[in-house]
Amino acid sequence: MKALLTLLLIQLTAATSFAQEFKPTDDGSVVSFEIKNFGINSKGIFTGLEGKIVFDPKDVAKASFDVSINAASINTDNNSRDGHLKKESYFDVEKYPRIRFVSTSISGPDKSGHYTLSGKLTIKNTTKDIYFSCIATPMGNDYIFKGDFSINRRDYEVGGSSTLSNNVNVSLTVLAKRQ
Repeated sequence: MKALLTLLLIQLTAATSFAQEFKPTDDGSVVSFEIKNFGINSKGIFTGLEGKIVFDPKDVAKASFDVSINAASINTDNNSRDGHLKKESYFDVEKYPRIRFVSTSISGPDKSGHYTLSGKLTIKNTTKDIYFSCIATPMGNDYIFKGDFSINRRDYEVGGSSTLSNNVNVSLTVLAKRQ
């Protein structure tokens, strides 16, 4: 009997020591961007979050993010502009329907509670290394991840207009539901 109880205790301990799996959801999430166009800030959002997040703040070495958004979901509150941004010279959503981030490493938290995510961002057919800081806030069984980063749109062959700034600021608030 003792051996059976010991075996059950070991299995229970092993099952709870693995990082938890989460699914990013649109409900409660915002993926936004801001870029200057003719010197004026233009903003927009993306939806259609999909992917898998593995996270346990006690074992960050096992954490991973593989998350994407629907490129065709771009919304700048201007239907004409949105249609233009979906075309080949910008996001080419027919050929490249998803924008994807896959982590390569996660470290932290630092003294202020920030984690550093390093990974590969793919827009269109171009993949570049990026890293950014984020905060992971527990919400019951779920997590909210918040972070910001900047990219050069020309690195991803997005747009050719000289009226647009090359730098795009991206802000993430991702609600990840425990699976």
